[in-house]
Amino acid sequence: MAVFLGIDIGTSGTRTLAMREDGTILASATSEYELSSPKPGWSEQNPEDWWEATQITVKKVLKSGKIKADDVAGIGLSGQMHGSVFLDKQNEVIRPAILWNDQRTAQECIDIENKVGGRAKLIEMVANPALTGFTAPKIVWLKSHEPKNYAKVAHILLPKDYIRFRMTQEFATDVSDASGTLLLDVRAREWCKPLIDRLDIKMSALPKVFESEDITGVLTEEAAKLLGLKKGVPVVGGAGDQAAGAVGNGIVKRGIISATMGTSGVIFAHSDEVQIDPAGRVHTFCHAVRGKWHVMGVVLSAGGSLQWYRNQLAQAEMTDGKRLKTDPYNLITEQAAEAPPGCEGLYFLPYLSGERTPHADPHARGCWIGLSLRHGRSHMIRSIMEGATYALRDSLEVINSMSIPIREIRLSGGGARSDFWRQMQADVYGRRVSLINTEEGPAFGAALLAAAGTGKFKSVVEACGAMVKVVASTDPQAEAKRIYTKSYPMFGRLYKALKNEFVDIAKIVSES
Repeated sequence: MAVFLGIDIGTSGTRTLAMREDGTILASATSEYELSSPKPGWSEQNPEDWWEATQITVKKVLKSGKIKADDVAGIGLSGQMHGSVFLDKQNEVIRPAILWNDQRTAQECIDIENKVGGRAKLIEMVANPALTGFTAPKIVWLKSHEPKNYAKVAHILLPKDYIRFRMTQEFATDVSDASGTLLLDVRAREWCKPLIDRLDIKMSALPKVFESEDITGVLTEEAAKLLGLKKGVPVVGGAGDQAAGAVGNGIVKRGIISATMGTSGVIFAHSDEVQIDPAGRVHTFCHAVRGKWHVMGVVLSAGGSLQWYRNQLAQAEMTDGKRLKTDPYNLITEQAAEAPPGCEGLYFLPYLSGERTPHADPHARGCWIGLSLRHGRSHMIRSIMEGATYALRDSLEVINSMSIPIREIRLSGGGARSDFWRQMQADVYGRRVSLINTEEGPAFGAALLAAAGTGKFKSVVEACGAMVKVVASTDPQAEAKRIYTKSYPMFGRLYKALKNEFVDIAKIVSES
C-alpha cells in the first residue's frame, strides 16, 4: 500500500507521521527546538531548526515504520500559522522568523487599520481585523524598525512553506495558511492586491496560493537525499496547523465543531459559505477543504496556562512525577479534582500572552481574582483549567451568535486526553463532547491532504469520511452545568473591568 507523510512544523517541535492509504498510522516522531525571546513580548525561531527537525523526524519514521522510500507516494505539510520567514535574493534567511505569539506589533496593527480607513473597512477587505499575531503587521514592523533587512527581502514565507521551499525549491502556500497573513482576500481565495498596495508590500515577495490538496511541487534530488526519500515525490499545499488539525478531526462538514485544548486553545467551525463577524471577534479563514471556509476562535494561553503553573509553581509534582514515573499533569489534575466546580468564587484569567479572540488585546494579562483564606492549591489549579475553558466558550458563544449550527463538538489536544478536563469542557460548554479514533491532529490531517491530493481519494471530505470515526462521548453533568452557567458571565465581566488597567500595567512595564 502507498504511504503518505504528514509533517507538522510546530512551535515547540516538528512532528512527522507516516500513514498507510487505509488510514493505519505506521510510525511517528517528534524533534524539538528552542524558542527565543530576545525582548519582552518577542518570540522568534531559526527556520534552519525546522528543516533539521524535518530531516530527523522523516528519517526516524522511515526507520521505525520499516518504510521503503519507494512506498512514499505523497507529502502533506502543516505548521504554526502567521510566522514570517524573510529570504533574500540568494534565498538565504535574513533574520530569525517572527512567530504567531509575538506581541511587538501593536502599533503596526493600528497603523494598518488607519491606512485602509478603519477596522470595519479592513474586515470588509480581508475578513479579519489586524492582530499582533498576524503576518502583515510583522512585515510592516520590519519595514519600519529594520529597514536594512527589509531592503534585502525577496521572498516572504510562512513556516511550513519555508520547509516546502527546502523540499521543492518552489515558493508556494495554501489558502488556509495564507488567510492568517491578513493579506488574503478570503472571499476570493487570492491575495488582496488593494491592501498589499496600500501597505506598500512587495507583491513579488509573496508566494503563489494553492488549494490545500493541490500539488505544489516535487522533492528535488538534494532534498530527497537529505530526507532519505526518492526524488519526485509530490508535495501538496497542506494547511495551517488549525485547518490541518480540523481535517485530522473530520471537521469538514457543517455543524461539526472542534475544541482543541493545547498550548493555545482553538474553537473551529466548518462553514460552506463565507461568514464574518462584523465586530471581528473571531477569525474567518479559508478552510483546507476546497471552496469552503471556517470560523475560528483562538485562546493564546489555554493549556499553556496549566503548563506555566507546572513549570513555575509545581516543583513538588515535577519531582514526584519523576520519582514515580508519572506525568506531573496527572498529579496536578488529581489535586484540581478535589476542588468543587466554580472553585467557590475563584477565577483565573488565562491571558498570560495577551489574547486573540474575542478580545484582540495584546496587553491583557493573567490573574487570579477572588482569592480568600478558603482557597487552596486545588482551587488554584482547577481555576486555571476552568479559566482556559471559559475562554474557549467565549469564542463558542460568538460562533453560536453567527447562526453557525453546533451539532457536535469534537475534542483534541492535551485537554482531550484528560478524563477530568473532558468532563469539565462538557460541563462548561453545556453540550456533549466527543473523541475520535486518533489524537494525531495536524500531522494526520496533512497526511490526509496528501492522500486526497495524489488521487487516493476523490476529495478531502471523502478521505475524512473513510478515516475519522467518533469513538466516545461525554455528556454534561446537570449540577456542574448549572454552576458554570451561573459563573461564566462573571468571567467576562472581570476582563472588561480590568481591560484599561492592563493597558496601564503595560505602560508601567515599558517605562521601567
